[in-house]
Formats: sequence, C-alpha cells, structure tokens
Amino acid sequence: MKKQGVVDLPLHGGKAPHWLLKRMKSLAHAIFEVIVDEYGVNGAIEKLADPLWFQSLSCALAYDWHSSGTTTVVCGVLKSVIDPEEFGLGIAGGKGKASRNTLSDIDALGEKLKLSDGKLEELKYASRISAKVDNACIQDGYQLYHHSMFISEKGEWAVIQQGMNPRDQYARRYHWLSSSVKRYEEEPHQGIIGILQDNVLDMTAKESRGCRGTSIDLAKTEPGELKRVYKELSGSGDKRIRSGQRTLFEFGFIPTVEFKPKSEELLYRLPRRVNWDALRVAYEKQPENYEQFLCVRGVGPATVRALALIAELIYGEPPSWRDPVKFSFAFGGKDGVPYPVDKRTMDETTEVLRTALKHAKAKTL
Repeated sequence: MKKQGVVDLPLHGGKAPHWLLKRMKSLAHAIFEVIVDEYGVNGAIEKLADPLWFQSLSCALAYDWHSSGTTTVVCGVLKSVIDPEEFGLGIAGGKGKASRNTLSDIDALGEKLKLSDGKLEELKYASRISAKVDNACIQDGYQLYHHSMFISEKGEWAVIQQGMNPRDQYARRYHWLSSSVKRYEEEPHQGIIGILQDNVLDMTAKESRGCRGTSIDLAKTEPGELKRVYKELSGSGDKRIRSGQRTLFEFGFIPTVEFKPKSEELLYRLPRRVNWDALRVAYEKQPENYEQFLCVRGVGPATVRALALIAELIYGEPPSWRDPVKFSFAFGGKDGVPYPVDKRTMDETTEVLRTALKHAKAKTL
C-alpha cells in the first residue's frame, strides 16, 4: 500500500441540496459511461478502489472535498444511477441501515449480473470479512457505519467502507480491491484515508505477523487457563509481572517481558470485557489461521486486543501500533470550498461528456 498523502474527513451533518444531487447524478452517469467504455467494467472497479481517485471523483461531482459525506453521498449517487443491466456493474449496501442490506443486495445483483451461487457466497464472505477486519483488526477509534460493495459482471469487487469517531468529529475511509487481496488478515487494503493517529493497533500489518500467530496459539488454549492469565494481567497490574511471578501456563521457560515507558502505558490497557464464549467456540474449532479465528462469531475488537496484548506482554510478540492511514476541484463544493458550485459549467461538462461518448460509439459502428 503506497503512501500518497493525507486527506481529512471531518464529520459533517445535513443533506446535499436537491439541485446539487440532480446534477451529481447526471454527471456521474455520464462519467461512468465514459469510464466503462474506455476501461471496461473491471477498470471502473479498480478506479473506485483507489482512495485518491474516489476523492477526485467527489470533487469533480462538486461535493465536499474533505467531508465525511464524500463517501456516503457519492456512493449513494452511484448506486442510484449505475444500473447493473446497463453497466455490467452493481452496488450493494450503503450508509447505516442500507449497509445491513448488503447481503440481500448481493443476491439481487447476482440475478441481474448472472453470477453463480458459488460466486455469490464468495462475495458475501468478502463483504463480511472486510467489515470484520476494519472493525476488529484495525483499532483506530472509528466505528463502521457505511459499507458499499461494487460488483462486476465477472465477480470482481471493490469495497468502500467508512467509520466515524464522534469524539474527534472525523471519519475514516477504507478501500479494498478483490484482485489485490492476497490474504484478508495481512495488509489487504488498497488504501485508507483519514487523519493520522497515535497508538493504533493494526493486526493486519506485516509487523504483526508473529503476534497473529501467537494469538492463534492462545485461541487454541483451554479458555479457563487463558482467563486465569488475563485476570492476572488485568487484576494486578504490572507489579506482579515485574516481580517475576509466572502468569501463563508452564512451557519449560519463564517468559522475558520488557516494559514500555509510562508514555506508552495506554497501549497496554486491557479491554474491560472479553467475549469468553467466543473464545470457547474458537477453542472448540481450533482455527488453523488468523482469518479463521476472525470468522468465529463473537470475536470482536476486545477479543482481538486482549489476545494481542497477552501475546506481547507474555511472549514478546508485539503487534504494530503504527496507524495504517496512507493517504482537485472541478466545479467547486457545496459548502463554498474552494468556491461555490458552478452550476452552468457542471451542466455543460455533463453534456460534453455525453456528446463525446455518442460520437465515439458512432465511429465504431
């Protein structure tokens, strides 16, 4: 994942005005007619998975250049104008309640795009696991509230999802592309846009590979024994560890533990609640890898964090605490930034694109 800059996404309330939405829809339809004609359906999917291209699209559609609505409104506009039977491309999910309809949307798109049952199950799994990874494996303080999945007629996909941090009043956007995902649990993103934060637990980083492996070993351990260790760590603080008392089952050695300075103590704050029932299920299933562990129902941020901290404090396998965030105006923006929307130019540009596409198609006949 390349570092290409940083984009702030402050949380903005309100709705896009009708006059702007109407023009955004017309222009978006014209833009995607050109893109699909020029680059094909998979080319369109690849562009949508590019965080900065998507940001530029929002600017070209005259929406906010850095608002949280950049994601939710633009995805909503695209879903309303991109007809699967016309473009060979469909969109599932959306903001809030719409995100919970993603799986049923995938079924509906499967009929229109003539996708096999096997492919539909793959798409549903990709939707679920991408949300699980961004909600549990990257603990950056952002709670997901938007999930859109773009699906091509060949079953290729891109996911654009967004989380919000009400305390800081910012949003963060996560981009995925099917052809680039080698492993769901290790650096699967095309990019993540937002403001950089300190002390973000990133279990998807390559640096977290050892911690993930130890977390799996812990998940395979009898939960009662694991719970005892957790209580030792959380109930007695670091004094008992510093005294040299053993706090994990006997493996023929006494673990060596290095302690961070007080400025980093927040990194080691164990979650107050852990889903021990989920760990019981994980123990019974004996997951072979971290992805299988994440798929256990009930495994969430607290469980992931608890095992990661135990893996570091006891076994010296640290996870990454580095924020994975990696990262143009055409007609203005609705808030007047960098200037008010130029309605006339926006309408004229839409017409120019439509006319150019008609001429291009006529020449090929």
